[in-house]
Amino acid sequence: MRVALFIPCFVDQFFPQVGVAMVNVLRRLKIEPEFPADQTCCGQPAFNTGFWDEARPLAQRYCEIFAGYDAVVSPSGSCTAMVRHFYPLLGVAPPATYEFTEFLVKHLGVTDVGAAFPAKVTYHDACHALRELGLKDEPRQLLRHVRGLELIEMAQAETCCGFGGTFAVKFPFISTAMADLKVAKIRETGAEYVVSTDSSCLMQLDGYLRRQKIPIQTLHLAEVLAAQ
Repeated sequence: MRVALFIPCFVDQFFPQVGVAMVNVLRRLKIEPEFPADQTCCGQPAFNTGFWDEARPLAQRYCEIFAGYDAVVSPSGSCTAMVRHFYPLLGVAPPATYEFTEFLVKHLGVTDVGAAFPAKVTYHDACHALRELGLKDEPRQLLRHVRGLELIEMAQAETCCGFGGTFAVKFPFISTAMADLKVAKIRETGAEYVVSTDSSCLMQLDGYLRRQKIPIQTLHLAEVLAAQ
């Protein structure tokens, strides 16, 4: 099986360790992923702000670069949803693209990757992974099989963190208020870490936590699964 990595802009520019963690987990499962170096943005920012004509060449380029692979795997429900559900609206037929936890649990049938992470963790449901890809149990199944990890569910885990891509730029005060509500629920759990499947959500939460000097750390699920 030929597997390619699609690394979203946020991960590439700000959280490269997430991509490294994903590779380490896949290699542990005897999968050697390929990284096409010519890949670029999936086109979601342009698409979401109404610039469909500008997004279309990026979608076409994505399909050209990842043609021939059995699976394209990404550490982002947001970008995966863009490819799977919105490329067809641009008249582009997407290749088989999976969010990372979806690929592990649904495609490979794996819930235990041999990880160990002795800490108290709560999980934030990223909007695109939950609402557009239907991924709710898959991340939790993986977390429950991590040795030493205590998963503490927060109230309103499905509530948006307030990022929403360009939403946070256009409506910063609303975005901050939403983060305030989300972090309050995170703090109620007593968790040491908040984990999610999208780095954009984690960047939003981490920024709020740092500004408020709250000693809770953020981690992408791939980083937890890579720990041993």
